[in-house]
Amino acid sequence: MNLSDSGMRLLKKGQKGFFYAVFSRVGIMMVLLILQVFFLFSIFHWFAGFVPHILGSTVVFTVFMVLYLINSGIDPTAKITWLILIMLMPVFGALLYWYTQSEAGHRAVRKRLEQLMDETKGLLVQDEEVLARLEAQNPDEVPLAHYIRRGGCFPVFENTDVTYFPLGEAKFEEMLKQLQAAKHYIFMEYFIVEEGLMWGRILGILAQKVREGVDVKVMYDGTCEFSTLPYNYPEKMRKLGIQCKMFAPVSPFLSTHYNYRDHRKILVIDGYTAFTGGVNLADEYINHVERFGHWKDTAVMLKGEAAKSFALMFLQMWNISEREPVFDRYLSVSAEGESSRTASGFVIPYGDCPLDRNKVGERVYMDILNRARSYVHIMSPYLILDGEMETALKFAAEKGVDVKLILPGIPDKPMPYALAKSHYKSLLESGVKIYEYTPGFVHAKVFVSDDCRAVVGTINLDYRSLYHHFECAAYMYETSCISDIERDFEYTLGKCRKVTEETVKNERLGVKLTGFVMKTIAPLL
Repeated sequence: MNLSDSGMRLLKKGQKGFFYAVFSRVGIMMVLLILQVFFLFSIFHWFAGFVPHILGSTVVFTVFMVLYLINSGIDPTAKITWLILIMLMPVFGALLYWYTQSEAGHRAVRKRLEQLMDETKGLLVQDEEVLARLEAQNPDEVPLAHYIRRGGCFPVFENTDVTYFPLGEAKFEEMLKQLQAAKHYIFMEYFIVEEGLMWGRILGILAQKVREGVDVKVMYDGTCEFSTLPYNYPEKMRKLGIQCKMFAPVSPFLSTHYNYRDHRKILVIDGYTAFTGGVNLADEYINHVERFGHWKDTAVMLKGEAAKSFALMFLQMWNISEREPVFDRYLSVSAEGESSRTASGFVIPYGDCPLDRNKVGERVYMDILNRARSYVHIMSPYLILDGEMETALKFAAEKGVDVKLILPGIPDKPMPYALAKSHYKSLLESGVKIYEYTPGFVHAKVFVSDDCRAVVGTINLDYRSLYHHFECAAYMYETSCISDIERDFEYTLGKCRKVTEETVKNERLGVKLTGFVMKTIAPLL
């Protein structure tokens, strides 16, 4: 029996939902809760005479775990979640906590990444003259540049043109042109790849470029195996001459490594052209198919020296499973006739690794909020905040900075949507302005501030992006495209409804209750 396209999409959606239910920490928590209930009933049935001793021991154990958590170094908001879980189910809650903190399954990956960082830290050296010119233009930018550099091999660059794309369709059109121009190599690293019009046209060009002798490497996240691509897709790609692999393919065995997904979107061509942003390689991202209304997404294209940072990010991830990495021959390539190109402003591409406890994505966002003088305008699909980020948003608004958030009007997931709304009241009281995009879903990840600085990348305002995913972005200072980003924000704002205290008060009871309950376990989502 043949399934229709819509039937196949529903089947894949169901497979993806099953995968997340089984392998997410929420799924594990539910299994452990059921086991604890069964365990407690067994105790009462078989060991009735020992119940007082068992309950007493449980109280002592719970007190110990509470004291241990309070003195641990984890995020304060996450502490609250773990305290609730351990008080509800002391034994199995503690087992879940120790399991997630044990690094079981990803210790080898962390060690390999540390090795790769050590091996590659000298490949992209900071030009001290560029840093001096940045300091002469605005010394307040230099500390952030030092911080980003500390978190990885991410120098400050000049001589890089940045083009901003306000929709996935615009990025796709330019991607095709740039792919056709490739002469040496193409690197593609995406969270989602799905067969359809977008990927079909890209794949046709990749196959053509392989025949022309171009080195093509494609990497996508292992969750695609459960949602968008068959398990043997890398083998099919290799038959076309395309080197292809999944990041962290999922096996039947539980591992904390599955919690750390490759959420990056990177395309690098010849070490001189790079793309990043929110746009994955699936048809809804270019509005060829409709999911959750109109899909609002953004991206940037870098042409110049800064593209090499994205090439290095890709190679580091690619070589986690390789033992003979070759970096120099890719990073030394320059596009013919492009080496004298000049552009205004400074660009810092950067990545964020969830295994190094250095939360670069969140810290960059907070630095923009803390240094803003006039405005900070933000687009994000999700709003699941820890205490620090919520305080930074509120403090900026309370200082008189115009803080505006554009969020989806049509959600893709009901629980994150309800969680976002649980933050509305507190933010509004501090003067943060919130808007919802009425035509559909916002998937853009954009910060723009004071007409001089901006970030476009893959980093959402939620726990997944800020704590658990591999991410990337481009920080820009005084680049010519910043006016385009702010202009697009204002244009998008015209299609939004404003959230007020009255609309929050009149929100559906079911949404309020969902947000109220789910907020207690937000760090686990």
